[in-house]
Amino acid sequence: MQVRRAPAGSLPALGLLTLALAVPALGQEGESFEEPHPSRFRVELKTHFRSSDEVAFPVPFPFAPEQLPPGQPVGLLRTVDPGDHWEVSTLTLEWGGDWRPWLSSNLKVDLRDLHDRNPTSTDDEWDVDEAWIRFGREAEPAVLPERGGIYGKLGKFAAFERQDDRHLESYGVVSTAFNRMEDIGVELGLDLGRHLYLKGSFTHGNPVFMRDPNALAGDNGTPIFMTPFPDPELRSGVPILYDADVAIDEASFDHPEVGFGLGIRFADELATHGFELLTFARRRDLAETVELEGTFYGGDLDLLRGPFNLFPYPITDEEKEEVGANLWVYAGGFSLFAQYVDQDLAGLPRTGAEMELAWRFDLPLFAGVRGRQLFPTIAPAIRYSQLDPGFRPPAVTPSPSFAWDWTKIDAGLRLGIVGRTDLTIEYATNTVTLVSGREVDYDELLATLRLRYGG
Repeated sequence: MQVRRAPAGSLPALGLLTLALAVPALGQEGESFEEPHPSRFRVELKTHFRSSDEVAFPVPFPFAPEQLPPGQPVGLLRTVDPGDHWEVSTLTLEWGGDWRPWLSSNLKVDLRDLHDRNPTSTDDEWDVDEAWIRFGREAEPAVLPERGGIYGKLGKFAAFERQDDRHLESYGVVSTAFNRMEDIGVELGLDLGRHLYLKGSFTHGNPVFMRDPNALAGDNGTPIFMTPFPDPELRSGVPILYDADVAIDEASFDHPEVGFGLGIRFADELATHGFELLTFARRRDLAETVELEGTFYGGDLDLLRGPFNLFPYPITDEEKEEVGANLWVYAGGFSLFAQYVDQDLAGLPRTGAEMELAWRFDLPLFAGVRGRQLFPTIAPAIRYSQLDPGFRPPAVTPSPSFAWDWTKIDAGLRLGIVGRTDLTIEYATNTVTLVSGREVDYDELLATLRLRYGG
């Protein structure tokens, strides 16, 4: 059962938070560091201008007449929040550090994260995004470690195949579907020399749920949908199946996920040019249901079987398996990230491919503010992502979009303003291919002003 806020005496939540807070204290006492690694504290605020096209797709599901607007014969999948909007999406506090050459920790709390809340209007407003400790050194992508070694990480953290250096604020449809959210458990890494490495993980497993791939996840199954003629402020969106958030106080490991990775990397000693290829696999058994905050829909098999288990997708088993590969390439200010994933979700096949190209370069000095350059950098980027479900929806279902082919193109640039403040402007084009073969395009403009204080 997924519970977002820990009740009194919740040992998993209390233990992880205590570890994340206690490690810095250990690093500040006793003998001096072998190497200087000061603690890091960061505050980050993001505010957005969002302009979303309005689309509506009919749903082949027998909604009761009182659940529909007068004169509307069928239900619709509609844009979450169409039109132009200003919103403060994110307020994050982060504290961590490398307390010894072999000991690191990080605690990241989102006091507000509108774009990761799902359902948007009824999920908890705050969330522990990361809380982990790590023993040993973990190399960054396409960076050579000094020597072979081993590390272990415990807590809540991102999947080792996730792209953590995105150059746009948005996510591709593939990264949304497979590895957007953090998981809870343990990860081990073994560097077999400087070039070859192994990784493995044992985690809780993110529940399978649904969300729109654009900025706002949308509202599905919130209490307002139980009332006659619901007219929600935030709508369902056009959802895909994805791995949703797992709460920091989740105590059950009844359906754990096991992951394995094998990688090879090459880089120069200055880490300005690098190449890394990672192959990975993950597996877990799906739960009969997973309770999620703020919605009457259950996750995992419950979602795939449809309302009241009467409108199932053609599932054949309880296994969730993924195999895939990542590629990172860096050359000065140029970067490329590519990912391919092949998934079997309870017998439902899906494949996804994603590629991001970015180029970050310095701008000439023409003005300064309090000794710092105004507009120091600019980084254009473009991302192409494609999700191809290899199954068809049931004849009767409230969620036919789970089975639609999807292509998403995100293009934009990130402009450094001054210090740790930047502006990202990007444009997303979604192309969905319905079961009939008809293609529908709809777009979203997103401008993000990010202000950061600290390291």
